[in-house]
Parts: sequence; structure tokens; C-alpha cells
Amino acid sequence: MFKIGDKVVYPMHGAGVIEAIEEKEVLGEKRKYYILRLPIGDMKVMIPINNSEEVGLREIIAPDEVKQVMGVLQGKTSVMSTNWNRRYRANLEKIKSGDIYEVAEVVRNLLTRDKEKGLSSGERKMLENARQILISELVLATELEEDKARSMIDGVFA
Repeated sequence: MFKIGDKVVYPMHGAGVIEAIEEKEVLGEKRKYYILRLPIGDMKVMIPINNSEEVGLREIIAPDEVKQVMGVLQGKTSVMSTNWNRRYRANLEKIKSGDIYEVAEVVRNLLTRDKEKGLSSGERKMLENARQILISELVLATELEEDKARSMIDGVFA
């Protein structure tokens, strides 16, 4: 169980800080919720505590793991399907996993593909989403400002 002040990652949304733990009644059912503030996009999310494992809520990476994430970004592009639909679904599964290394892989592969062949609007949107998720976790893990974390990622591909 997490506590107030913990830095966590909510898959598909990014990293944030648990601001509160509150009991709320939703659809006639009382439950305890983590109130998570996502600094990027300044959004608040309520996550039922008893569902937190199912949705993949996890602690952010340690600062020393940032080098490994950067290593994934600098690594070789994975073999991707030439079929747009299959590629999109495979990337979506990686993002949904909540694993920062898989999200970094999606960012790397899509940025590389964008340079080589360009991206469809759906994949471009997916790239931006994956990039935001990655940036949000790097910001909380390293205490860098958002634009510095973004520059760190962009620097790999410059």
C-alpha cells in the first residue's frame, strides 16, 4: 500500500504524487481512493486502492535507473511489424504495461520510424503520449524540470 507523498506511475497516464487517500462514495459504493496528482498536464486522478495492483500502479524508478532508461533510448530499434495495425497494437501493449523500459522502447522505435518513414497521425499521437509518460517519470525520478527532461530525451535523437 502506498502512502501520501509517494511518487507512483499510473500506466497510460504517467507519474504523479499521491496527495491524499480519501473515502468516497461512487455509484452507491464506498471505497478508499488514492488521489494522484499528475504534474504534467496538471491532472488529478482517483484510483481505487483495492484496484491499484490490477491497474499496474507502481513506484517510480530510482534515480540510478535513469541511465538504463537512457540506454534503452540509445539502443537499436526493435524489429517492428510493417503492418500499421499490428505495430500500433504492440506499442499500445508496451505502454499499457506501465514498464518504463517498454515505454522508452516505444519512444525510441517511433522516433526512429518517424525519421525514416514518417508516422501516421495515430502513431504520432501515440509517440507524444509515450513521450509524456516517460518525461513525467524522469521528472519525478531526477527532480529535473519538465523541459530539461524533454531535452534529455530529444538529445539522444539529435
